[in-house]
Amino acid sequence: MLAENLQQVEENIQRACDRAGRKKENVTLIAVSKTKPASMLSEIYQCGVRDFGENKVQELCEKKEQLPKDIRWHMIGHLQRNKVKYIIRDTELIHSVDTYRLAEEINIQAKKIKRIVPVLIEINIAGETSKFGILPEEALLFIEEAAKLDSIRIQGLMTVAPYTKQPEENRPYFRQIKKLSVDIAKEKIDNVSMDILSMGMTGDYVTAIEEGSTIVRVGTGIFGARNYT
Repeated sequence: MLAENLQQVEENIQRACDRAGRKKENVTLIAVSKTKPASMLSEIYQCGVRDFGENKVQELCEKKEQLPKDIRWHMIGHLQRNKVKYIIRDTELIHSVDTYRLAEEINIQAKKIKRIVPVLIEINIAGETSKFGILPEEALLFIEEAAKLDSIRIQGLMTVAPYTKQPEENRPYFRQIKKLSVDIAKEKIDNVSMDILSMGMTGDYVTAIEEGSTIVRVGTGIFGARNYT
């Protein structure tokens, strides 16, 4: 079942890329495995997936110990400053930098292990009070400040679009994020690239790819509904 789900997602990604005139290899699929046991991750790993995303530090740390070492772990959920030290060494990419103090803490912990840590800046594109992230109009100033921290590398933007049953409703938000990334890239800020756009989840990843997403974060579409009990 999981292999079939994954195949369907991969086919959807290919079709979205074809429609947008893009190459599929330029879109990274992250299997979002929150609340799912390591055995399910292992099954998807056997299908060739190497990028896995977790929302919680504890889950990431526990699964990392149980699974192959060549997995690329992505921290995609809200990250508390006091948890940074637990993931700083082994996380491929931190998607959810949403305050300067968090960026500062990542920088401090990165220096301790002499590592440059790649990060994305989380943008609250719809201005939802229930979501974390920098408001679009504040993004450039924020990035200019965060870019001065020398042990992080800002590699792009991430967003969590509003929940909707109609993916088309989120197309304008994805377009805004793409435009924002292009505008920031034009500023040619040291220590900043806008190569990565992490946007699109199970409900809207196809639309996100059509609008320029380079990373999609798919959980339910691969692993099925989550059990939060």
